[in-house]
Amino acid sequence: MKLNVVFLHPDLGIGGAERLVVDAAVAMKESGHSVQFITNHHNSSHCFEETKDGTLPVMVVGNWLPRTVLGKCYALCSYVRMIYAAVYLTFFSSFNPDVVFVDQISVCIPILNYMTCKIIFYCHYPDQLLAAHDNTLKRYYRLPLDWLEEKTTACADSILVNSYFTLSVFKNTFRSIEKLPEVVYPSINTAIFDNTKSVNLDNIIEVESGKFILSINRFERKKNLELAIHSLSLLTEKNIKLVLAGGYDPFNLENIEYFQELVKLVQDMNLSNRIIFLKSPSDTVKISLLRQCSCLVYTPSNEHFGIVPLEAMYCSKPVVAVNNGGPKETIENDYNGFLQNAKPKNFANAIKLIVENEEKAELFGKRGKKRFDDIFSFGAFKNKINSVLENIKKSE
Repeated sequence: MKLNVVFLHPDLGIGGAERLVVDAAVAMKESGHSVQFITNHHNSSHCFEETKDGTLPVMVVGNWLPRTVLGKCYALCSYVRMIYAAVYLTFFSSFNPDVVFVDQISVCIPILNYMTCKIIFYCHYPDQLLAAHDNTLKRYYRLPLDWLEEKTTACADSILVNSYFTLSVFKNTFRSIEKLPEVVYPSINTAIFDNTKSVNLDNIIEVESGKFILSINRFERKKNLELAIHSLSLLTEKNIKLVLAGGYDPFNLENIEYFQELVKLVQDMNLSNRIIFLKSPSDTVKISLLRQCSCLVYTPSNEHFGIVPLEAMYCSKPVVAVNNGGPKETIENDYNGFLQNAKPKNFANAIKLIVENEEKAELFGKRGKKRFDDIFSFGAFKNKINSVLENIKKSE
């Protein structure tokens, strides 16, 4: 049965959440369904290729609404922008969706319930746990938003989460919601990797020894990129470099500030000749980096799932990650990488074991590729997404 599916998304940029919905849309389209994105923001210079080359149609709604109020109230503004998009879709658009796939922000769901379509909500992580509640004013500000998040999430016909780690957090956070979310592991669109030829990185990262370790993360403080920098400083092999590549939005204040903080840290530690920064690398450059690095270092703690370790596994590369959150479901310690406490000494020791033992690195890489193929392949993701669509339509 062919379905019309509309994805409602707050900001269709570059990140793990965005990669997931793009892959979900690609999977649905390959299965014969019609897909359409409605988003509050889409920048053709800061987005995934499928959303700008015509593969996935994108409509921007409500981008004129403010993203902050004097640099504050980001969550409130995001809620208002998504409500506006939902009002447009429900009452003013020509779309007649069978299913609306809502990502990240649930507050718009009650409006969508005015349509006859089914609503899927993908919860990457409860928003209230990502927000600061560290003073009285912020607690009062978040109180109605947190209440709305729980009540509106419960209005979805189907709730999906990205890992069993997130499932456990969901259950402990949203205690009034009786329906149990379904775990749908993200994957990656492997066709992009298969159809991309590696490029020569000499002029991009200037690695004389040919060895470098790689970090791919958005330039956000929660990604804890300082851990990678301090870990590199402890490595005795001075020819090994660290490439810090990741999404950088020039309109995002945190991206700007955190990037400057990292650059200053590197300068203060006299590591400028060993660390290379790459802002928003193209898919071709990113894939080339993954194929040619010695290993991936993944530094965020309590990450909800983590797409980048999957990309490294598909490229047959070992991963060093923090021993909590989603990476515990993708990485098996001392099998296809290492899970370590978030301390520079622990990370440095694990990295050293990999870069100094090419046989171990190769073995870990092969194991990681097989683990990806067995559990996290795009085919498995596609089948799971289609199963969700079939089940939600059967429930009518």
